[in-house]
Amino acid sequence: MSECCTPNGCAPESRSRESSAPVVLQMAAEPCCEPQQTPGCEPCTPMPAPSSREKPGYQLWPFVAGWLETAAGPVPQVRTQVDRADMLGRWQMRWGLGRDRYRIAPGLYAVGNPNADTEVLVTANYKMTFDDLRAQVAGHNLWILVLETHGINVWCAAGKGTFGTEEVVRRVQATGLDRVVSHRRLILPQLGAPGVAAHEVKKGCGFSVLYGPVRAADLPAFLAAGRKTTPAMRRVTFTMTERLVLTPVELMMFWKKQTLWILLGLFVFGGLGPGLFSFGAAWQRGWAGASAGAVGLFAGAVATPVLLPWLPGRMFALKGAVVGAAAGLVLLLLGGFATGVWGAAATLLGVGAAASFVAMNFTGASPYTSPSGVETEMRRSLPFQVGGGVLAALSWFIAAFG
Repeated sequence: MSECCTPNGCAPESRSRESSAPVVLQMAAEPCCEPQQTPGCEPCTPMPAPSSREKPGYQLWPFVAGWLETAAGPVPQVRTQVDRADMLGRWQMRWGLGRDRYRIAPGLYAVGNPNADTEVLVTANYKMTFDDLRAQVAGHNLWILVLETHGINVWCAAGKGTFGTEEVVRRVQATGLDRVVSHRRLILPQLGAPGVAAHEVKKGCGFSVLYGPVRAADLPAFLAAGRKTTPAMRRVTFTMTERLVLTPVELMMFWKKQTLWILLGLFVFGGLGPGLFSFGAAWQRGWAGASAGAVGLFAGAVATPVLLPWLPGRMFALKGAVVGAAAGLVLLLLGGFATGVWGAAATLLGVGAAASFVAMNFTGASPYTSPSGVETEMRRSLPFQVGGGVLAALSWFIAAFG
């Protein structure tokens, strides 16, 4: 009997009928052979076309290679190879382009040919997280339970509560996981621990929680060692490369939300002077102000994260202010202090305040702080940042009439 014409619930002749492994249902537009019948089984029904698996408003991702028929219904079988479209999507996410829409449907997925004894990995429905996970477990047979985190990665979703106890229980029950696997064990990423109470999960759905390594790249070694982690697998790193790849989205976040309005404000404000308003002064001083703003943004969003371990203090706002002041001084030196004393003061204060504010926002991307620590830093730093911005504006206004 051809594998593709295996009837639901019946194993091919080469497989034991008692096997608990679900049958792989290949996606094909046309049946590959005529329906056949096995004694004691229902007639084989050809696999429907891919479009019949889709729901109104949804379409199958290209990473879906086929389907596994289980006691809880068909489960999409995913490819582990990341293609060019996935890489393009990853690049777009690094720049924050369409990030709110980069998510997959929550539910149960299969890697390889898992059976009732296979491990279940739990992750978020942010597609970049899912892509990284499936790529790292190539060559393994695994179930992947994807939670509804609204397109947010595991760590951030755990802090927000969407990668949490209730969602784990809800998703286990919704997928009928207890009918798919014979064990009662879930492997969660370590960074999801802040949002999940293991004893409540056990009480809610009967599955115990085991925390795996920090990085998906360590999962093969973790599984080969019998679900045991090493100290290195538990260690959270934040290297210069890991910090640098986060900076593009920081730049884009401020550019899209505030920068254009700030530049327009600098242009208008720069034209004020003894003659009330001058377009020539607006153009000249507006460009100077825009340059200072761009330097402040770069100092806070790029230079501060790169230099983070070597900057003084614990507060990100202070680290950003130090880098901003240094960057403002360099900008003045390159300009030859042509703006005068008040102009120089405006530049130093403005760049420093801007860099401090932008750097403070990087706390959400680092493993150095907690949500309560971020709130404390914001309460302490915002008055100084606003005060620095106000003094910079006053100095700049005085310089226009000097």
